[in-house]
Amino acid sequence: MTKKALVLITDGSEEMEAIITIDVLRRAKIDVLVASFGVNATSVECSRGVRIVPDTKLEGITNHDQYDAIVIPGGAQGAKTLSEAPLVQQLLLRYYQMDKVVAAICAGSLAIKSAKIAKNEKLTSHPSVKDQLTDSYDYQEKRVVVANNLITSRGPGTTFEFALAIVEKLVGKEVVDSIAPPMILHE
Repeated sequence: MTKKALVLITDGSEEMEAIITIDVLRRAKIDVLVASFGVNATSVECSRGVRIVPDTKLEGITNHDQYDAIVIPGGAQGAKTLSEAPLVQQLLLRYYQMDKVVAAICAGSLAIKSAKIAKNEKLTSHPSVKDQLTDSYDYQEKRVVVANNLITSRGPGTTFEFALAIVEKLVGKEVVDSIAPPMILHE
């Protein structure tokens, strides 16, 4: 059965973290739905001015349980918006309780804390929000941290590794080994 991932974006989301993750997951044949939150326009304006047209609005999805993973990109303003949204907090809690993959990168890791999940688990984030997380988590200075079904990462420069960790968790290392070489990540 095809695995499915829900990627949430809003105005101020970090475009590299969103787009690279979406692209890598799709290369792995994971069915990705890009959902905007709290945006009235047909596109989302990301943190560096890049516009992304989402597949749908989060508020319009009726069956959230069909997804195997939920992904929260960073970007200071986007992460703040998603972290403060009760619907997003509820989804993160539900996915975590159902042992689905919960993935957050950069400041998106703040949404993990807002949802009050994974207390004392290993986690990482962008260094700018580290101090907001160290009181509740076993903070790691690593590029990507995988703690059971929780996957976190540092920022734009670690996005490929982050996305590949999600791929490995959802569909296995063999798929990672088949999609990584054509992207010329290492020579």
